[in-house]
Amino acid sequence: MQSTQKVKMMKARYDWKSTKRWFRFKYLLLLRAKGGPSMVARGFSIGLFVEMFTLPTAGFAFVLIFPLVYLLRANLPAALIGFVFGKVIYIPFSILNKQVGEALVPKHFKIYLIHHLPHLLSNIIRSGLDLIVGGMVVGLFLGIIAYFPVVLLLKYHTNRRKEKRRIRKDQLAPADSKE
Repeated sequence: MQSTQKVKMMKARYDWKSTKRWFRFKYLLLLRAKGGPSMVARGFSIGLFVEMFTLPTAGFAFVLIFPLVYLLRANLPAALIGFVFGKVIYIPFSILNKQVGEALVPKHFKIYLIHHLPHLLSNIIRSGLDLIVGGMVVGLFLGIIAYFPVVLLLKYHTNRRKEKRRIRKDQLAPADSKE
């Protein structure tokens, strides 16, 4: 009787070590992805770009990640990470998105769209067109800017890993030659 209660109690607790190992495993898969660091960095940049105009489109822009990743031959998990990172930094950038959108979208274009679209769409356009256009422009620049540091970090990590492996191999080589 006590052993079944113990098993139930053991199942009730969550094993955080396995979660940590899973995240570490996924991190290593990302670092060692086929296509190298540029493919992973492209994916991250795509996710960041798409996130900058997802909120005003009510999440519909998220669907753009999949064809963009396929067309640009990027890494999908990296794109999803970039998408989540974009969510973290979206609030400060939304102000910039709005200002850029207001500067780029002509006033008469908004008025034209409002009068020629159904009422529901005109309300969405009135409130979100500046954010969408500004988000596309700012997201494009953020994606391009984020690409280079991500590539450099991934190359640094790869080189550091290779160097550690070379040092370990050199340390083991003299021991093998004596035997």
